[in-house]
Amino acid sequence: MLAMQLLLRRLAEIVTRWQALFDLARNPYRPELHYMRGPGPKWHAKHQEHSA
Repeated sequence: MLAMQLLLRRLAEIVTRWQALFDLARNPYRPELHYMRGPGPKWHAKHQEHSA
């Protein structure tokens, strides 16, 4: 009986960890999509006035 309880507890731990792993894999937030890739058109327009 004790062995069965230990087995069920271990199985529950494994299931919990797999669920956490799947939750991480399904996370829709992707910060690399929000990073700036360089100066935008307003920055270029502002700095072209000074250099021209």
